[in-house]
Amino acid sequence: MIWLPSLIKACYFLAALLFILGLKRMSSPRTARGGIVWAGYGMLVAVLATFFLPDMHNRGLIIAAVLIGVGAAWWSGKRVAMTAMPQMVALYNGMGGGAAAAIGAVELIGYVRHGLLAQGIPDTSPLRPEAWAIDALHPIVTVVALSPIELALGVLGALIGAVSFSGSLIAFSKLQGWLDKRFVFPAQRAVNLLLLAATVVIGILLASGYASYLLIAAFFVLALLFGLMMTLPIGGADMPVVISLYNAFTGLAVAFEGFVLGNETMIIAGTVVGAAGTLLTQLMAKAMNRSIGNVLFGSFGASGAEAQAIDGAQKPIDAADAAVMMAYAERVVIVPGYGMAVAQAQHKVWEFAQLLIKRGVKVKFAIHPVAGRMPGHMNVLLAEAGVPYDLIADMDEINPEFPATDVALVIGANDVVNPLAKTDPASPIYGMPILDVSNAKHVIVVKRGKGTGFAGIENALFYADNTRMLYGDGQAAAGELVSELKSMDA
Repeated sequence: MIWLPSLIKACYFLAALLFILGLKRMSSPRTARGGIVWAGYGMLVAVLATFFLPDMHNRGLIIAAVLIGVGAAWWSGKRVAMTAMPQMVALYNGMGGGAAAAIGAVELIGYVRHGLLAQGIPDTSPLRPEAWAIDALHPIVTVVALSPIELALGVLGALIGAVSFSGSLIAFSKLQGWLDKRFVFPAQRAVNLLLLAATVVIGILLASGYASYLLIAAFFVLALLFGLMMTLPIGGADMPVVISLYNAFTGLAVAFEGFVLGNETMIIAGTVVGAAGTLLTQLMAKAMNRSIGNVLFGSFGASGAEAQAIDGAQKPIDAADAAVMMAYAERVVIVPGYGMAVAQAQHKVWEFAQLLIKRGVKVKFAIHPVAGRMPGHMNVLLAEAGVPYDLIADMDEINPEFPATDVALVIGANDVVNPLAKTDPASPIYGMPILDVSNAKHVIVVKRGKGTGFAGIENALFYADNTRMLYGDGQAAAGELVSELKSMDA
């Protein structure tokens, strides 16, 4: 069947086209769901076409692995709560990086084995202990049908994939609450740079054609360790940046390994994901007033100075008074945060907003770029509740409107509305652009208690003269507001 290779390439082209169109549709909340479906069909086409490659082996094992993976993903996807979606994204992203690293490891091991065999060195299987003692300073690139560029890209893809894998696992553990928010020690940055330098040196040796099983093992151990060490000092409030950064890493790793394997779909899909992840990382970093270099090597949320003392006290308000205040307001801006996600309060919040709109109140929802635990977290929740897209405003659009806002209702948001980001140079979030909620005439904050936010920082907004605290679970508080508003209209 001489037409089979052309048909496979045509399928790969179709898959790549579906990936690109799917990603394009994901850029808008209105078409995002369809975009995910399109990209899924593209992956299905690519996987099915791969089974017909003439040199494909172990099809039974591959089918078994695919079925296990699909089953696990289907089961976990059905069971995961919306509040746990960020950890699932981090975990699945790490699996992609790990897969790319595994491809690189298999290719490097194969190059070493075939290269040494070509030089007449017997028993070179990595399963034999004596094979690990073979001198690493035997160039294999000259005896293996592999270009230096392919070898270099394979090593680079393996490095990036390994870092993304181990780093994403730490991000998952932090979001899941299994690890402390930050882990720091003296000279941590220097240790990280030494780890990276050692990994790069070994990678250069591998890319230059000098390799052994021991050298390959050392390379992956150091790469995985660097991913762990780079992520451990990062605070939980910065996880949106970390997730998008590792997403970009995974895409690049897949693209590089695709080049080594000569697989066009992997190259295109990886490049698209890498580019999208890089742009998203830049957007997240800008939203937090951080450079990409600080994202890679800085200790997020670290500050050695003592924060400013906050004067005053938190002033409570009950649901009845809060409902009256907003019922007779002209403009109300609702600011959702992770607390709304935890309480699954988005439906009640939208019900309350609809009641206000029926009374003639102008209502908008304000979204900070890093609200929640991942990019777009709040947008997904509001879309799930049915909030129209034209009522949702981003930070740059809504900030000039806060001075003319009668009531700003904050539900579960903390760090993204903290005025200390503008006033306290000692604060870990100093310089981060925030929603200027404090400029509203009145502020009502729905919060479960008096604790700090995910970044562990006290919020000066809660002590402001124009702020009142409505304590309680987000869904219960929203339900009380709905009941009070309905009783007023009865």
